[in-house]
Amino acid sequence: MSDIAAPIPALDHPFVKTLARLVRAADSHGVWERKSDAEVLADFVISREERRSRPIIDDPDPDIVDRVEAFYGAVGLAVEQATGRLASPVLKLNYEGFGRVLLTAGRLVVISRTLRDVHRFGFDDFEALATAGGKLVDEAAAMIGRFPEVADL
Repeated sequence: MSDIAAPIPALDHPFVKTLARLVRAADSHGVWERKSDAEVLADFVISREERRSRPIIDDPDPDIVDRVEAFYGAVGLAVEQATGRLASPVLKLNYEGFGRVLLTAGRLVVISRTLRDVHRFGFDDFEALATAGGKLVDEAAAMIGRFPEVADL
């Protein structure tokens, strides 16, 4: 895992800031209040070795499912900030960690992803987290730009 004491430029990425805000918003007891964004998002960073050490098929831990939901929720929030249109994620997982996520704006499906090995969900570093989230936001915003009348329904 990354050294959370060192400055990490990826933590200034708009998507990462949105994800940190979303995770903090779910903290009803103030546990994350005095923590840095790196500490709040540390569970999203998982080394390749750690991911490989997890079994291929396994029941996803509820904390991991929460992280997947937070990640796609942050994508939806960032899309809304970028386009002014409400974007809502729909996540369906089976007990083995396979499933699908859809992100809709109006009647338009702006993101459709198959999820596999959710119990291995994570990113090599904060840069990979920022890149993955930013790419999804850009893809969704482009789809809304292409079909704005459907996104407005």
